[in-house]
Amino acid sequence: MFGTLVHAQQIDFAVGVGSVYSSGNSSASQAFVPPAEKSGLYPNISADVLFRKKNRLGVNAEIAVKATQGLYNGYQDFRPVFTDVNAIYVPPTSKKTKAEFMAGLGMENVIFYNHFGMCNSGFPSCTTYLSANHFMAHIGGGVRYYFWRRFFIRPEIHLYVIPNNSQFNSDYVGRASASLGYSFAPR
Repeated sequence: MFGTLVHAQQIDFAVGVGSVYSSGNSSASQAFVPPAEKSGLYPNISADVLFRKKNRLGVNAEIAVKATQGLYNGYQDFRPVFTDVNAIYVPPTSKKTKAEFMAGLGMENVIFYNHFGMCNSGFPSCTTYLSANHFMAHIGGGVRYYFWRRFFIRPEIHLYVIPNNSQFNSDYVGRASASLGYSFAPR
């Protein structure tokens, strides 16, 4: 029975790179204006397990991290990290091309780095960063193209809805990327 269950699954693993986009602030106010969360290179890793061959439903997990520290409002280094777990659906299409749709929940973690000499005590437990965590909803999709055996390339788009994203101008962040992956079971 266990052998039959394992045979009915497909496991996929992919690595990629992309960028994030959000709307800018249109206010002409001189007060503090949170910046838009956009630009930069975001490497990502994803994995999924499709449970049945017929209905192609499964679970997906992914993480996307800003490759280099950004400059928050011109003075503070920061780095966003997007992590999510999703339900995934891969409807039957052609042998070489597969569409995929996902929706789920996750967390945005924004790391702010301290480079202002406040940690000169010499203690090893001195923290040199602050972290802001936000719950988020995620929806996304992509198209897999199997170019050689079980290897595929996948252009993809994602939308993160981050309520109370107070460090940035918008609660909506988009990510576009392309991934290279491998399927550990027959398509």
